[in-house]
Amino acid sequence: MTLRTSPLDAAHRALGAKMVPFGGWEMPLSYPAGTLAEHRACRTAAVAFDVSHLGTVRVTGASAFKHLNATLTNDLGRIGPGRAQYTHLLDEADASVLDDIIVWWVSEDRFDVMPNASNTSRVVEAVGGVDVTHERAVIALQGPTARARLREVAGSAAADVPRFGVAPFEWQGIECVVAGTGYTGEDGVEVAVPADDAPAFWQAVLDVGVEPAGLGARDTLRLEAGLPLHGHELGPGITPLQAGLGWVVNWDKAGFRGRAALEAERQRGVERLLRGVTVEGRQPPRQGYPVLVDGKPAGEVTSGNFSPMLGYGIALAFLPPDVEVGAAVAVEIRGKPTPGKVVKPPFIAKQKGS
Repeated sequence: MTLRTSPLDAAHRALGAKMVPFGGWEMPLSYPAGTLAEHRACRTAAVAFDVSHLGTVRVTGASAFKHLNATLTNDLGRIGPGRAQYTHLLDEADASVLDDIIVWWVSEDRFDVMPNASNTSRVVEAVGGVDVTHERAVIALQGPTARARLREVAGSAAADVPRFGVAPFEWQGIECVVAGTGYTGEDGVEVAVPADDAPAFWQAVLDVGVEPAGLGARDTLRLEAGLPLHGHELGPGITPLQAGLGWVVNWDKAGFRGRAALEAERQRGVERLLRGVTVEGRQPPRQGYPVLVDGKPAGEVTSGNFSPMLGYGIALAFLPPDVEVGAAVAVEIRGKPTPGKVVKPPFIAKQKGS
């Protein structure tokens, strides 16, 4: 299979990025500074991620709102133009999360639906619209100083977008869109820039002191923030209720795809719940490692790593509902039970932003 490349591909290679396949794309895993340095830069200053591998499915027209709201779990009626919303697309049969999505409500009759890279065609099939992924790059500026750095580049129209707000702005006469969203647990924004102009915008951001960061740091950051990743905490056989994301489901609206199956699970109760687990020491708990309760396997790690900020191992895992926060557990790391504890994510408190 031929891998797709970002409009920023040449820029990444010029910076010495380590490129890896991801979701059908070739994307930067890290730059010469390394994942740990990139992670810490996001927590203390500002970094830029190329997230152009995420899809953009544009749904427009008078019926766009009605169709999207009848398909996705959350309720767009709770927001309005100029806002973004996190939501799920479910399998009709078993309420599995086919994809978790951010919807940018750009203008009255324009919605930019942002699926995960490998799920774009599935989302196009479900919601209609046009795949415009190739027309733009998406650059995520994240960290406590990200907005200040963006203000130097693009002014307050871009930098002052509220958390989960969406706003068009112009940069050097080029029409762009910014959203107060991200995937790191830090304040920040994501900027959609026309593909041809993206390298210049990327360079302008780096020129004001923002550090480039790759998918490696993006993953450790989202894990510290307790954020799910499709294919790990969401996907086949995993429902929003099992993942602890019931707040993404609006039961008061007329309906959504997969509602009947999800309602049935709500009535009978979930058989497992996503929990956070911390372990003693620096050895990282990895995906697939067993989680032991009273010495017996009770679940397994879905995502795990060493936390650069906390200095010990952290993980997300599905466990029986009666294994509550505070319970003592162990994670079998390389065949050896390592003591741990069940905690409520996030592992690092998420920033509220503006």
